[in-house]
Amino acid sequence: MIGNSWDDYLREEYNKEYFIKLKHFISNEYKSKIVYPKMSEIFNAFEKTPFDNVKVVILGQDPYHGENEAEGLSFSVKEGVPKPPSLINIFTELEDDLGIKPPNHGSLVSWAKQGVLLLNSTLTVIKDTPKSHSNKGWEIFTDKVISIINKKETPVVFILWGSDARSKKKLITNKKHLIIESAHPSPLSAYRGFFGSKPFSKTNNFLISNNIEPIDWKIKDI
Repeated sequence: MIGNSWDDYLREEYNKEYFIKLKHFISNEYKSKIVYPKMSEIFNAFEKTPFDNVKVVILGQDPYHGENEAEGLSFSVKEGVPKPPSLINIFTELEDDLGIKPPNHGSLVSWAKQGVLLLNSTLTVIKDTPKSHSNKGWEIFTDKVISIINKKETPVVFILWGSDARSKKKLITNKKHLIIESAHPSPLSAYRGFFGSKPFSKTNNFLISNNIEPIDWKIKDI
């Protein structure tokens, strides 16, 4: 149980056979391996951004797999942890788009608290082993989350970076919502359409046009 309005929408999901199997699998993985994020932070994105507050969804693939990087929010790392290359590129685009200087840390909690759901397709990962918990059931759960948000009456911005995130486009059918898609911010692809895509200003322009308070994308230094 997440402990906020998400539970009203996900209660049936918690009781499905795939989710029960997933819980057992994840529990055993944490007992036998080093898994990120901390177990208490697996649902951090949902805890920080209740369903009723969701204005924007930024989709990631799976958590960072480096030591103590992940904090249960897509693209975000804990304060004091070096910023990964993809996040550095996100901050570079933010500065180019809105003139906001990169902060001295990489935690995106302030975005989450404003209604930006930082959702990974897979919510856990084994240390130093990307995609190690793919195809274990998490994608069924997070696809359901996207489908639930798709039904929202209030407009939502879905930011899809890279092929994995863009594959979720088929779940977003509500014409009230805005889809912003581009290449992934990874150094391998950022120059193929991520840089210059201006997702942050596009998001705020859409929110303002729908009488929704825009996101303050500036992250305070620590």
